[in-house]
Amino acid sequence: MESKADKIIHNKETCNTNVTAVRDTLYVLNGKWKLPMIIALTNGPKRFNEIQRALGDITPKILSKELRELELNEFVVRKVSSTVPVSITYELTPYSKSLEKVLEELKNWGIEHRERIIASRRQPAA
Repeated sequence: MESKADKIIHNKETCNTNVTAVRDTLYVLNGKWKLPMIIALTNGPKRFNEIQRALGDITPKILSKELRELELNEFVVRKVSSTVPVSITYELTPYSKSLEKVLEELKNWGIEHRERIIASRRQPAA
């Protein structure tokens, strides 16, 4: 049976198209924080400090910058409530669901990679 990978045509044009698509993706999701931030918001809206606690060692300056970039790329929406004091929450947009398959595959690969590295470190050197 022919797999999806077998159907991919490999030539210079498709290679260039694929490279451009991956570069565009990395441009939007670059850095070590954006995808973990999206994961942190999957259970619903969070305030700034809640996101910071969920991520651990991210600085407020970097968190603010990354949230702005996710907002500009339509993955996150910032909601201001007219409470006293003002309450600001961040939540995922419906568009962020377009990353679900990517995040699932990255998670699976990460688990497999960690297991591989741990196993290879346990083996005695030849």
